[in-house]
Amino acid sequence: MKKKIALLGATVILAVALSACGKSSDQGQAANNSQQGMNMNHSGMDMEHSSSDKLPAGLKEAKNPKFKVGSQAVILDDHMPGMKGATATIVGAYDTTVYTVSYVPTTGGEKVTKHKWVVQEEIKDAGDKPFAKGAEVTLMADHMKGMNGAKATIDSAEQTTVYVVDYTPTTGGAPVKNHKWVTESELSAK
Repeated sequence: MKKKIALLGATVILAVALSACGKSSDQGQAANNSQQGMNMNHSGMDMEHSSSDKLPAGLKEAKNPKFKVGSQAVILDDHMPGMKGATATIVGAYDTTVYTVSYVPTTGGEKVTKHKWVVQEEIKDAGDKPFAKGAEVTLMADHMKGMNGAKATIDSAEQTTVYVVDYTPTTGGAPVKNHKWVTESELSAK
């Protein structure tokens, strides 16, 4: 009888220990997945890898983009882990003004600095004239949680062609669809 109780006790202890290991492993995997979803410039913030194919109102297709829709290019920048060096398929090309912006998320938390990129059409009441460095604006983009509706400061502005791309991260994982935005200077011919 004592052997059965001892065996039962050992079984329960083993089951609890294995359960704890499984949770630790699951939490580690969740942390790893969360880390892959962050923009490297935005510690602790969730950047949306994939997004819908919906575009901001008023965005105009590029007349003569360097990279045509359907073509492939190599991504040169690393907005998020796994972007740099990835092969991108061009989904859309648009002529606009792009901005790096700094803002405090509407969800709270630390200030995000020099977020790449927000396009003219993702700024509330933007009109056609580009904003100058230092201008205060309201964002209508949703690349990251807490971005839509946030008050932001323009850090830089550039008139260029921006691209929506599909790619598979070099770090592995699921393919990314409709990533917004990559600038022409952040792409290289394949």
